[in-house]
Formats: sequence, structure tokens, C-alpha cells
Amino acid sequence: MDTPPPGPEITYAECRQCGTLIAGLDGRYSCGVCGWVNHHSEGHAPLPRAEDDVDHAAGGRDSNRLS
Repeated sequence: MDTPPPGPEITYAECRQCGTLIAGLDGRYSCGVCGWVNHHSEGHAPLPRAEDDVDHAAGGRDSNRLS
């Protein structure tokens, strides 16, 4: 049986704009105090593809909308 991939890791850093201690997932941060956000490419792991998401519908952008 295949082992599932590890989940995201909670990481901590200081906000580069206001200095507040912030937490993020795999090195991706957003400060709730001042609104600063780091670029997604600074994360510690590649972002998953939409097709890897179990909730992603294969039928196009409108196929998983509630009506």
C-alpha cells in the first residue's frame, strides 16, 4: 500500500513589513496585522496542481458549482 504524501508543515517567521510573528504553511505567509504577503515561490515545497486536489472537477471551471 502506498504511503500518502506528508501534509503541509506549519512554519513561523517575522512579517517583513511590521515585524509581527506570523505562521504559515510550508513557508508561505500572510500577515493579518498589516496585510503583507510573501510570494508563493518562496515556499519550502512546490504547490500542488489543481488536478491533484480531490475536490477538483475534471469537467471545467463551472462543473463543481452549486446551483
